[in-house]
Amino acid sequence: MARVLKAAVATVAVAAAAAGAAAAESAVGFFSRLQTSVPKVRTLSTSQSSLQAAGPVWNLGRLNHVAIAVPDLEKATAFYKNVLGARVSEAVPVPEHGVSVVFVNLGNTKMELLHPLGNDSPIAGFLQRNKAGGMHHICIEVDDINAAVMDLKEKKIRSLSEEAKIGAHGKPVIFLHPKDCGGVLVELEQA
Repeated sequence: MARVLKAAVATVAVAAAAAGAAAAESAVGFFSRLQTSVPKVRTLSTSQSSLQAAGPVWNLGRLNHVAIAVPDLEKATAFYKNVLGARVSEAVPVPEHGVSVVFVNLGNTKMELLHPLGNDSPIAGFLQRNKAGGMHHICIEVDDINAAVMDLKEKKIRSLSEEAKIGAHGKPVIFLHPKDCGGVLVELEQA
């Protein structure tokens, strides 16, 4: 990175010399400020990917799971287990979120099969609009869920609840509004 910055400074300095010495000094000062403001790369796990700081006091981690709403939980579970050979969990009811879940272990991440638990389930509404089911949300781990919630509120990112709730893994989670996340419902989960 230092070589790239030095090359950029040299290029700017040559171009600026034609325009005047004052412009060159300004460009060098600009690039040296860039060099000192680059955040350190941090990792949250022993995985191969490196993660940059998302905010001043919290960091984004790995993809925890992709959630898929399914109209028939038994049929979907049998497909991933018997046809694809994946390891799958037993169905687990999560009444506080109005769903039953089955986790499909993929080695480097998981899929979460979601099925409505009761008529007031948000998944029931999703399945009314998407009869065959489909991708519902992605879940990304964070190292400090409370700091993430506060920081995202300050940045005017909407969430579907005021504060984190306990999710299917027994850890605090919060869902971010898809209109603020590129059209995707994003769940943040405490790592």
